[in-house]
Amino acid sequence: MARVRKAAVIGAGVSGLGAARLLGDRYRVTVYEKADRPGGLIRCRNVAGSLFHLCGGHVFNSHRQDVLDWFWILFNRRSSFTKAERNSAIVLPDGSLIGYPVEDHIYELPEAVQRCCIRDFAARLTQDSAVVDGESFEHFLRRMFGDTLYTLYFRPYNEKIWRQPLSSVSVDWLDGKLPMPSAEDVFFHNFARREEDSFVHRTFWYPKSGGSQFLADTLAQGLDIRYNTRVGRIRCEEGKWIVQGDVYDVVVYTGNVRDLPRSVEGIDLSSFERPLSNLSFHGTTSVFCEIDPVPYTWVYLPSPAYDAHRIICTGNFSAGNDAPGKHTATVEFTGPMEKEEIEAQLVRMPFHPRFLDSHYNPCSYPVQHRRTRELIRSLKETLLPYGLYLTGRFADWEYYNMDAALGAAMDLSARL
Repeated sequence: MARVRKAAVIGAGVSGLGAARLLGDRYRVTVYEKADRPGGLIRCRNVAGSLFHLCGGHVFNSHRQDVLDWFWILFNRRSSFTKAERNSAIVLPDGSLIGYPVEDHIYELPEAVQRCCIRDFAARLTQDSAVVDGESFEHFLRRMFGDTLYTLYFRPYNEKIWRQPLSSVSVDWLDGKLPMPSAEDVFFHNFARREEDSFVHRTFWYPKSGGSQFLADTLAQGLDIRYNTRVGRIRCEEGKWIVQGDVYDVVVYTGNVRDLPRSVEGIDLSSFERPLSNLSFHGTTSVFCEIDPVPYTWVYLPSPAYDAHRIICTGNFSAGNDAPGKHTATVEFTGPMEKEEIEAQLVRMPFHPRFLDSHYNPCSYPVQHRRTRELIRSLKETLLPYGLYLTGRFADWEYYNMDAALGAAMDLSARL
């Protein structure tokens, strides 16, 4: 009888759970997770009867049909999910609200600003809207949307997130995340008062109860997951991998790739240690609040009057997310924040957010620079002959949404 091959998956976030399920028909899979429950960045907890998403607000949809097909095999769309329409807004520095995306709502701006935007977009009517390899994020935003919208919205909003000059950030991370409208599209959307409908989360599916924790718990069902187990070292020995004393044929690593050279024994990764340690990233302080009733799902905040960059109105994602009579949302800050500073900032923000709870996640935003993808690609090629594979937001160093993380796990499973 043929020997059953064994695979270790390190990390029970959405990437690790997806990889474990996808590999389960060919391997005996064991998942190692440092926390006491699954989910990683999509974990939630209950606060006074309302659902607190600990990092962001995770919803599901995808442009990839294979991801959709696989997902709906695992989940009952009719009984467990609700379909929602994205209703997003931008609060400008003067306190006025306009629709999102900003380029489709130029007609809501003051007349003088509208005229400047018209000149900006008229200048690029014949230009290509495609992303240019190696282009900086700043150059891309100025080229695509003009200096007026860059100064009013794109620069202040994104500098809050990335905490560095946008000229140093690569545009590569944007791939598939936002629509790339032509100047003609922008003019048409404003003339016709019609919003861009091609970006992936224009509509989305969301669990009726339990939020993204329900997704993680369902993906984890039936898997061999060893919780409260922090994997410090893995060793390659005679073509096998030793993880926590057990022997495996392959390892799928979904943790932070910066830690890999110090974690792996039996493979010389010393040449990668310095460039990996130089990778930039940010953590996120998610602040769970009661807010005034609003109709929005996401609210974007370019104003310099406070450090928060967005409000995620998770209470509007599903009726089951709020305790009776409550309206909740998550206010998101880049970097660590003490409670006193949080409360001092909340009073300056729109919709009167009132503090309920907070959570700091030290790793939420990987920052891509011009050679980041080349570095990760080279590392993967080095690890490939040994049976060590990377997938996940901080293993691939890609700013994945949940569906993109699942898609990457599917691609890895196909290669294996």
